Amino acid sequence: MFPGFDPVAFHVGPLAVRWYALAYMVSFIIALPIAKRLCRLSPEVATGEQVDDFLFYAILGVLVGGRLGYVLFYRPLDYLSNPLEILKTWDGGMSFHGGALGVIIALALFSWKKKLNFLAFSDRIVPVVPIGLGLGRCANFVNGELWGRAASPDLPWAMVFPTGGPIARHPSELYEALTEGVVLLTVMLFSATRPRLREHFGFLSGLFLFGYACARSFCEFFRQPDANIGFLSGGVTMGQILCIPMAMAGIGLMIYALKNPRRERAHA
Repeated sequence: MFPGFDPVAFHVGPLAVRWYALAYMVSFIIALPIAKRLCRLSPEVATGEQVDDFLFYAILGVLVGGRLGYVLFYRPLDYLSNPLEILKTWDGGMSFHGGALGVIIALALFSWKKKLNFLAFSDRIVPVVPIGLGLGRCANFVNGELWGRAASPDLPWAMVFPTGGPIARHPSELYEALTEGVVLLTVMLFSATRPRLREHFGFLSGLFLFGYACARSFCEFFRQPDANIGFLSGGVTMGQILCIPMAMAGIGLMIYALKNPRRERAHA
């Protein structure tokens, strides 16, 4: 049986702090010093103060992009008939693919404003993104949401979720926390320490896009699709469809980065 977790982590007076919100906050706290350290590696692309300034842009990109992405990709008709419901973020509903687009826009705007090389700066930010992905999936598990497809009752870690009916299911949130979080973070941080890869601006960004697309597509085979969408033609899911352009963009970026000569200057 699924453990009876309380979705509220703790209270501060009348304010209830939920695990999902806490996951976001802790992610930014952990990721910020790591991103600063990465930006100082040669060739240096940004100062610690600039990374601090980007934090606001990143939070805004994640929240606005994630929410609008969920609205447009998963429930467009529902929100079109009730547009004010879009503002009710406390009812849940965030899309990683939308959040990714939001952060890309935030990176582009910030890089333009601060006269930084967009790809170089992106390369030093994306390696820490899996921290948020992993903790976010753990929060999904605590909330008992986004559970997996039916699993064999003999599977030792199969679970009966409170809202998933009486059948045993894959804890797909934990699969995603492991692949999109731990594995992808390990790959990205290891790659970010390789000077040759850092000097090809755009390679690490492409590696992240491709790596996430592969991890998410794999986990979608165990995750129950959204009830309002279900399986699409051929048995694929919306999550897998959205990963196709992400993977293609990632491959394209890596090829572009490797074919271009190394650059000495990281500032635009």
